[in-house]
Formats: sequence, C-alpha cells, structure tokens
Amino acid sequence: MIIHNIKVYPSKIYLPKKKQLAWKIAEIATDKAKLNNNSIEMAINRIIDNASVAIASLNRKSVIASREMALKHPRKKGATIFGVSSKYLFDSEWCAWTNGTAVRELDFHDTFLAADYSHPGDNIPALLAVAQQKNKSGLDLLKGIITSYEVQVNLVKGICLHKHKIDHIAHLGPSVAAGIGTMLKLSTETVYQAIQQSLHTTISTRQSRKGEISSWKAFAPAHAGKLAIEAVDRAMRGEGAPSPIYEGEDSVIARILDGKKAKYKVPLPKIKEPKKAILETYTKEYSAEYQAQAIIDIAKKLNKKIDNIKNIKKIDIYTSHHTHYVIGTGANDPQKMDPNASRETLDHSIMYIFAVALEDANWHHVKSYNKSRANKKSTIKIWKSIKTHEDKKWTKKYHDPNPKKKCFGAKVIVTMNNGKKYIEELERADAHPYGARPFKRKNYINKFKILTKNIISNKESERFLKDVQKLKELKPGQLKKLNIDSKKSKLKRNTKKGIF
Repeated sequence: MIIHNIKVYPSKIYLPKKKQLAWKIAEIATDKAKLNNNSIEMAINRIIDNASVAIASLNRKSVIASREMALKHPRKKGATIFGVSSKYLFDSEWCAWTNGTAVRELDFHDTFLAADYSHPGDNIPALLAVAQQKNKSGLDLLKGIITSYEVQVNLVKGICLHKHKIDHIAHLGPSVAAGIGTMLKLSTETVYQAIQQSLHTTISTRQSRKGEISSWKAFAPAHAGKLAIEAVDRAMRGEGAPSPIYEGEDSVIARILDGKKAKYKVPLPKIKEPKKAILETYTKEYSAEYQAQAIIDIAKKLNKKIDNIKNIKKIDIYTSHHTHYVIGTGANDPQKMDPNASRETLDHSIMYIFAVALEDANWHHVKSYNKSRANKKSTIKIWKSIKTHEDKKWTKKYHDPNPKKKCFGAKVIVTMNNGKKYIEELERADAHPYGARPFKRKNYINKFKILTKNIISNKESERFLKDVQKLKELKPGQLKKLNIDSKKSKLKRNTKKGIF
C-alpha cells in the first residue's frame, strides 16, 4: 500500500492531474492487477448477501416506489429488476436505482467503519446493472466489484465526511465510477473524469440520518449509484469534470470538509498490487446499525444472566465516540427515544435496540421494529433507563488501523433496584470476521434462505445460489442469472401517478 498525502492547492499553483487523488484512484481502477482468490469468494458472498436483503424488501414502501419509477424505463438490451422476470429489461441506471434501494432498505448488508462510515455493498447494484446492459462476463463483474470495494474502503479510512455533516454516499459515487471503469476496461483518463463528476454530484448532508430519519436513507446510495453511472456515460463521450475535485481551491476539501489547510492521508494499493480491501469489510447478522451488532450479542447474553428484567434500575453503555454520538444518547435526538418514531430512526437508536434485544434475547428484521413492539410498556421502561457514554478506550479500538484489532463493541453495566450489577462486554460482534463465529459461505446462504422464504420458490432459490457461486465462469450475456424472479402476484404496486 502507498499512503498518499492530500491537501488543497490554490488556483495559482498548477497541480498536475497525475498528482491528484482522483487520478491515483483511476490508476488503480485501470491497472489490470491480478485478482486475489479470497477477494473473489468474498465478492460472491456479498452478492448473495445483497440479494437476501433486497428480496426481503421487495414490498416495502420505498422499494415499491423505486420499482414503479424503474418500470417506466424499459430497454430491449438493458438490465434486470429484482423480483421482476428477467424477460423484461430496463435502463441500467434505473435498475441500479431500484435494486440499490432494495439492498439498502433494511440496513442489513455489509459495512466498513473507519474515519467515516460506509456500506460497500451499495456499489454492487450499479455495477451489476451496467454489467448486464453491456454484456460483461462474471469475471468482469468481479473485477469491478473488487475495485469498488478497494476505493470505498480506502477513502473511508482516509477522509472523514460525517464530522462536517456530509453523508457517506460522497465516497460511494467515486467508488462506483472506479468499479465501472475497471469492468468496462476504460482508459485512466475516462475513469479520472468520471470519478470527479461522481464526487461533485453526490455530496449531500447527513440530515438524511439525523432526527426523524425517512425512507430517503434507503434511496440515497441508490441515487449515488445512478448518478455515477450517468457520470461514466458522460466521461465515455469525452466530457470533463470540475478539477481537481478533491484538492481545488473551491472544491470539496477546501469548501466542504477540513478547509484550505487540511491534510489527509489516503492509502491505496500500489499499481498492479492485488486488491484485498473487501476482506476488511463485514456483514450484519442483525438488521440494525452495525455498531449495534455486538451490543445485540451482549443483550442476548445478559438476558440469560439477569433473573428478573423487570427489576432493572438503569443501564449504562460505555462505547466509542461514533456509537455514542451517532446512535446513542450523545446524539441528543429525542426521536431516538420515541416509540412512534420511524423504523429508520429506531434502527439508529442503540437504546431501543438494546432494550428489545435484552427482553427478547433475539432480533428480527421486521418484528423487532413493529409499532406494537416499540410501544410495549416494559420495553419503554428499559429503553428510558439507558444512557450511553463515550469511553476513549473504545474510541481508540474503533480507529485501530489493524483490522484484527479494530472493534465496535461496548461494555454494558446493568444496575438492578437492589444494587446488584451485571456487567458484560464484547469487542466485536460474534459474526465479525474476527468474532466468536465469523460468517462463512454457509452463513450467507442460510441468511438468504431465511430472508427469501415464502417470497421466492425453492426452485428459484436453489437456481440462484447455484449460478452465483459459479460467477467466475459466467460468460458475457449470462449475468441476468444473478436476477431473482418472484411471483408477479406477490409484488405490490404503487398506483399513485408520478412524472414518469
């Protein structure tokens, strides 16, 4: 790996494009590096993971709306939409839009956390849609996915967006553009321009994840993927972009992030070095914010230890800065304590999540968020007794550069009415790659079968799982096999009229 020092340059100082971060990203996207076998297998795991949560989301409100929009854009030689027969094809950018929304809706796919947050699996819907429309092979798609993960993971390591209340999809636009560049074997110049356009058009604020969180949280990464596809299309036609997009005097770093005196260190692999960043990412066993995964495991363990949960006086959760200030009481969001808050808001409330998991010794992607569940009196009592605290020890572990030491856990102290205390701590979720029982291929397959049960047929389930595991062998024109067909009668419709 090479650490690239990134800073702002005034307009009077010419910065050659080969010294710009966007160019360095474009270089690794076009370097024809040898593929790492473990990265290939993990990419297949993540395609299975995405399909699991997308199919489980097919009849949720945002996914229905996005699908209705996409259905209005048919194309003879296009791409597929999850749940819709592969006989029907649509414009790739609109397939990326609805499939990306379906993947993101339940907040149940993979994650990478460092200086910023990310869900690298958000790259896959856009790449798959373009690969289908452009008749690429399974190997081409794998190369693109592995590049996208490499770019996003390393941008997340080097550049913090959330400190400036910028949504993390600003790292997604460039990673999608880079991955498409790899997949389509574009020139470094074309990818460079596409990356710059993608970043310029995908910057938005974190209000999408603050206060009363709406369905836009699911749409946001899909929107970034769609914009990145359009940026690549323009760049392929010879169009340029605002430049230098990171280092310019009036560009992203200077005006939106740390300012004109900013200094960032962004790691990227050497030219032709195998890309392995996907191996540093991790999926979710539970449909909740990733920083809640270990805390759900803690709650399940405490459920077995505490004699009478009704006698809890208070609960203190000691954790990292990010967990405390984003999904804990440090966020100062009253909505995070509101039983009538949206599912998206409850998903970002560690207090709610811990209370339910402690009572139920379980977590379900639908039942745990039901209004009746959220309004249960005993749950509300526990919920209101919880307070989170930043502990610098946990913050340091959160930011450890060594993947084997990095952790997103907490220490929980439950104090009973009689003064007795129960203490439990866990550094990382059990399903984490370095946890007690890391997710393997069989776990991804099991998650797929559980989430798609009664939505697709057993025959279609087995067919998809067979084809996706042979992805490296799929020839040009065969990537429609990665689509999943559900019965048409099972797809709900939104009959409201829009523009399209």
